[in-house]
Amino acid sequence: MGEFPVAMEVDGVDANTGVAWSVVLHGKAAPVKQLDDVINTFSLPLFPWESGKKDHFVRVPADSISGRRFTVTEPLTWWTPYSGIKPSALE
Repeated sequence: MGEFPVAMEVDGVDANTGVAWSVVLHGKAAPVKQLDDVINTFSLPLFPWESGKKDHFVRVPADSISGRRFTVTEPLTWWTPYSGIKPSALE
């Protein structure tokens, strides 16, 4: 397995202020194969959302990083009376 292009997106929101952020990283993923490098990953603050075996480690050096910060719009601002209506079947 060699290097291959990837993109990762991380989003978050501060519930107290309503300010959200979104960051996108582009780079080339490469396998981490050296035992010392794999062991060093154990000290990183990473917490998987799914259980199961984690036996593939990759590193993604960033070629580019972009992001934005914005205030979340209240749902009533963009919600319309027609938002919940299901479309009719195509004829």
